[in-house]
Amino acid sequence: MSAVTPLPQERRLVTAIPGPKSQELQARKLGAVAAGVGTTLPVYVTRANGGVLEDVDGNSLIDFGSGIAVTNVGNSAEAVVAKASEQLAAFTHTCFMVTPYEGYVAVAEQLNELTPGDHEKRTALFNSGAEAVENAVKIARAYTKRTAVVVFDHGYHGRTNLTMGLTAKNMPYKQGFGPFAPEIYRVPVAYPYRWLTGAENCAAEAAAQAIDIINKQIGAENVAAIIIEPIQGEGGFIEPAKGFLPAIVEYAQANGIVFVADEIQTGFCRTGQWFACEDEGIVPDLITTAKGIAGGLPLAAVTGRAEIMDAAHAGGLGGTYGGNPVACAAALGAIETMKEQDLVGKAQRIGEVMLGRLRSMQEKFDIIGDVRGRGAMIAVELVKPGGKEPNAEATAAIAKACHAEGLVVLTAGTYGNVLRFLPPLVMPEHLLNEGLDIIEGAFALQGVTAA
Repeated sequence: MSAVTPLPQERRLVTAIPGPKSQELQARKLGAVAAGVGTTLPVYVTRANGGVLEDVDGNSLIDFGSGIAVTNVGNSAEAVVAKASEQLAAFTHTCFMVTPYEGYVAVAEQLNELTPGDHEKRTALFNSGAEAVENAVKIARAYTKRTAVVVFDHGYHGRTNLTMGLTAKNMPYKQGFGPFAPEIYRVPVAYPYRWLTGAENCAAEAAAQAIDIINKQIGAENVAAIIIEPIQGEGGFIEPAKGFLPAIVEYAQANGIVFVADEIQTGFCRTGQWFACEDEGIVPDLITTAKGIAGGLPLAAVTGRAEIMDAAHAGGLGGTYGGNPVACAAALGAIETMKEQDLVGKAQRIGEVMLGRLRSMQEKFDIIGDVRGRGAMIAVELVKPGGKEPNAEATAAIAKACHAEGLVVLTAGTYGNVLRFLPPLVMPEHLLNEGLDIIEGAFALQGVTAA
C-alpha cells in the first residue's frame, strides 16, 4: 500500500489555463464523451491533495470547489486512502443484499450516532445523492401511506426523473427531459435577499404562504414528505431566514408529514456544524447525505427514525452497488479525519476569513448584492448596479478571470448570478487568502465600484 505523497500547497502556473496537454485531452473528450456532460474548467487533473489540484501541464490550482462539496477532508486524505486501499485488497464487492460485510454496518452506526436527534435510528446506503432522495420519498410514502411530496422554490435534489421533478431550476437540469413524476408540489422558500417586503418579514410570510398552499392546493392529509435543503445549494446557497425551517418542521409534525433534510451538499462539517440543520435545532425525521461522506468515493445514505425507516418491506430498499465496501471504508476514514482534525472548527474559521474579506469587497464593488453562507459554504450574489437585477454576465466573467489565474470557482443560482465557494476544510489559510486576492482582482477587472 503506497502512502499519500503530499503536494506543495501553492499555486503554480507554468502555462496558460487550460494548457496545451489539457487542450489535447479536451479535444479527445469532445470526440468520445456525450455532449450533455459539460465541463466547468477543462484542466485535466493528475494529482490533488489538501487545497490544490495539479494538472497534466504541471499547473497547480487553488481549489475552491472540492468537487462540488465532496472532498471536505481534502483530496487523497491519508485515512481515506489507507482504509480504502486495505479494503480494495481484501474484496471489492459482494453486494450487501447477498453476502453482507461489517463496513456497511459500521457506516450506518456512525451515521445513526452523528446525525441530529437522540432517538433510535436506522440507515440505508446508496450510491448518489439523487438515489438517496428517491429512497427517502419511497420510505416516507411507505410509512405515511400518502403520495404527495412538497419541495421549495430554488431547491435542487438531483438529475433522475423523480429528482428532476423535485428540482426547481429548468435549465440545464430539466429542459427537454420530461414528463416528470407526478404528485410533486412546489411552495415558496424564505429567500431573505429577494423577499419583496424585506428580510425582516421573510421567515413568517414565507412559512405562512407555504403552509397556505399546502392546505389549499394539496391537503396536509395527502402529504407524505416535505423535503428541503437547510441551505439551498444549486439554487444559490440560499440560507432560509431564521424561523422559517422551525415553522415548517412544526407544521409537518402537527400533520403527520415526514420532514426530510436534504444535507447532501451541506453535510459533514461543511457549514461549521456536522449538519446544517443543527443551526436552529432542527431534528429531521429523515436526513439524506452523500458528497462529503466518503472523501470522493461514491456513497450516499438515508438516515432517520427507526419506525419510519423500517416501514419499507424487506427487499424494498437497496441496489447492487449501494454501500460498496471500498466506499464504506473510505467513509470511515473520512469521518475519522473530520473528528481528529476538528473540521467543524476549521470550517468555522474558513467562514470567518471568507465572510470578512467578501464583505469588504461588497463595500467596494456595487455589483455584489449579497454575501451569505456559513462555514466553508459561502456565496456572493451579483446584480446590476443600482438594483437587484441578476447579473449573470458579470458572474461568468469573474469566474472566467479566476480560472485564468489558477483558482477553481463554481457558479450557481436560479438566475445564474451566484459565485459559490466550497474550499476543502483542510485548506491552508495562506491559500485561502491568495484565492480571495484573486477574486478581488477579478472584481476589480470589471471596473465597477461603489464610488
